[in-house]
Amino acid sequence: MSSNDLTAPLGMGKRRLVKLPFGLIGAGILSVIATTTLVWVAVVDDPHGGEPVALLPLEAVVEGVTSQDIEVVEIRPGLGGDLGPSLRPQTSEDLLGPRYHMVMRPDGLGPDAPVTSLSVNPDPRVSERADLGFLPKISDAGVRPLDAYSRPILREFTSIPKVAVIVSGLGLSSAGTQNAISNLPADVTFALAPYGEELDDWMRQARTKGHELLLQLPLEPYDFPDNDPGPHTLLVSLRPDEMVNRLAFLLTRATNYVGTINETGARFTATKPSVQFLLEKLKERGLMFVDNGSSSRSIAAEVAGEIRTPFSGVDVVLDETPRADNIDAKLLQLESIARARGVAVASGSALPVTVRQLEKWVQDLEDRGLQLVPISATIDR
Repeated sequence: MSSNDLTAPLGMGKRRLVKLPFGLIGAGILSVIATTTLVWVAVVDDPHGGEPVALLPLEAVVEGVTSQDIEVVEIRPGLGGDLGPSLRPQTSEDLLGPRYHMVMRPDGLGPDAPVTSLSVNPDPRVSERADLGFLPKISDAGVRPLDAYSRPILREFTSIPKVAVIVSGLGLSSAGTQNAISNLPADVTFALAPYGEELDDWMRQARTKGHELLLQLPLEPYDFPDNDPGPHTLLVSLRPDEMVNRLAFLLTRATNYVGTINETGARFTATKPSVQFLLEKLKERGLMFVDNGSSSRSIAAEVAGEIRTPFSGVDVVLDETPRADNIDAKLLQLESIARARGVAVASGSALPVTVRQLEKWVQDLEDRGLQLVPISATIDR
């Protein structure tokens, strides 16, 4: 015992701190929180509390159906916060894509009937005889070649990302063209080369297999005339009448196509007066235009939006480097874009390696949550 303890006054010794049971107190607090949570969940019918909520006014009243019977199954936001076309009121004027309800199949069946083949003869409603062949036109009833020759989508899953694939250069090589027609599924779109051989025969074979068609248009590149796409290339220096004559020649090279896609054309698609003139002429004939995606300077999408020409653009060029591993990497990029945006478009040539990789890729496409569609289905993306 220390001297301090002996000399300290009675009751004034060293103070003892009270030790509180902090573990027991903590357990009590946690029990209170858990009990409060359970009571809240049991009493308040809001299992998704805290999640984003959208309120949609329902103007129509259905007898026997209450608000408890209605549920939003899925909302997939698009690029830039867009809630998608299904939540926007649209009229037929808002949509530039194919109007299937206006079209009667050549076999007399409606557009919802199974499609095993498409028309192979020029539809008299949407074609007119010219000196060099048949030119596309809009019918008196407003039916466009885009409407008459498009491939209907039999099973459209609105929440599944869509991909369209264009294989170009058909008619340049007999073996390559036959290989593409024989081995690729019907929803792959084919583009006919304007200087190809036996285009009418290839068109018939492709349409019989159910393929939608485009026609390639040679447009002026920056290195013209060192790089000359052909004698009927559309040049920025042409007078309007010269442009019309060359375009008429190109458009009569085949029939039964829904629109055109540029072949080269970096300078042309970057020159507003020229690209606007071309897109206006294509719109007057009821055709769509596809930008092949080869030039970052292209203003075709902007001009098409201004004058409301049916338009789609290529997001991925598959075989800039025609090797199997490069093509597979590009296909993965295409899938990524489709999942991010909802729709993506790829293009490639009818090279054997491209056709072979596409044939493998499409086999389990739906199992990977993607749907292959013709190019006309991407207009109103």
